[in-house]
Amino acid sequence: MTVGFSHRSVALTWAAVAGVPVLVVCAKLTGLYDRDETLLRKTTLDEAPRLFQLATLCALVTWLLGGVLTHRALDRHQALFLWLALCGGLLAARTAARGMALRLAPSERCLFIGDEVSAETIRSKLSGHGGIKAEVVAHLDLDKVASWSTDSFSEVRLGEIRDLAQTLDVHRAIIAPRSVDGGEMLNLVRTLKAVGVRVSVLPRLLEVVGSSVEFDDLHGVTVMGVRRFELTRSSAFSKRVFDVLGASLGLLAVAPVLAVIAVLVKLEDGGPVFFRQQRVGRHGRGFQMLKFRTMIPDAEELKDSLRDRNEAKEGLFKIAKDPRVTRTGRWLRASALDELPQLWNIVRGEMSLVGPRPLVVDEDERVEGWHRRRLELMPGMTGPWQILGPSRVPLREMVAIDYLYVANWSLWTDIKILLRTIPHVLGRKGI
Repeated sequence: MTVGFSHRSVALTWAAVAGVPVLVVCAKLTGLYDRDETLLRKTTLDEAPRLFQLATLCALVTWLLGGVLTHRALDRHQALFLWLALCGGLLAARTAARGMALRLAPSERCLFIGDEVSAETIRSKLSGHGGIKAEVVAHLDLDKVASWSTDSFSEVRLGEIRDLAQTLDVHRAIIAPRSVDGGEMLNLVRTLKAVGVRVSVLPRLLEVVGSSVEFDDLHGVTVMGVRRFELTRSSAFSKRVFDVLGASLGLLAVAPVLAVIAVLVKLEDGGPVFFRQQRVGRHGRGFQMLKFRTMIPDAEELKDSLRDRNEAKEGLFKIAKDPRVTRTGRWLRASALDELPQLWNIVRGEMSLVGPRPLVVDEDERVEGWHRRRLELMPGMTGPWQILGPSRVPLREMVAIDYLYVANWSLWTDIKILLRTIPHVLGRKGI
């Protein structure tokens, strides 16, 4: 067997065939085959760090055992090529396999145990989002059936829940506890697990502190250590360097595209090329956000007359077929190219590649309390709100999402959001 790693081909020995099951075993040991059972939203991107570690380990072992797995040792270039090939191959293969499994597997049937508000939230999150194939087939509100008292989870009550799960062929139970004894909740989880039902729990505390917590075992007692909210100096510096490099390279790469778009916008009606709008930035400071103009010059004056056609929720303004949008503007919005001038806002230090959504003044005035901590970071060209689709997310939920993004920031989070924005834009879902 021969494999071309660079300008020379390298012959593999038959011992290299044993590397395939070893690769599978290593993937199992790193937990890559156990995550999907516990998750509702399955995404390969979240597993990328583990896949990179696995590729690194395999490439390093192959390099060190060159005389065993290949007829001659790999040089540095061949080892680097092998590592890159493994990284790309593992990501591509796992993405393809997961996509196929998502299409072929039946929809996951879920029993929701909790209050009505939480049930509606979960229903909305399970529908219309990628990587999820699940539905709530039944809702059990224990506040209405029985109080969360000492006998709430008696053997009779647990038996009724178990029978309901079996009768409805439930695959997963989603539990939203309010205030309940830990022992009773453990009995509920054990009862569901005993009949093969997967269990997910909505932790109320994480709605406030986010998911980036460190679990500390105090000799049998689990304590969650909450990270500091603001970025450290090194993190802020890393984020700024990432923004400047990304925006600068982006401006150089799309400079010809910017020139063509500018000419098209000008030829449309002779109006200005750019649209400048006052937005609220970091620490509440205002700045002029740049976009290519997609509307007629007097669009703002017509806004009040169109408020009855507003399709957004809770303070946001968005119309799917806005009559103020020009022909060129319609194309720019569908392709998200109207957002490209914001790269200059990033270079100037007014925006970030990824961050909280920059709100206009009247929208920002509706944000109160701890949600205003979202302004600790610079607003972004994209963010978690864009992946969800801002026209479908009410303002209250959007600022909560922004707050959790700030509370859980990492450079890898920014990279994941940027990568997830690409298919969102290519799918013409709008900004």
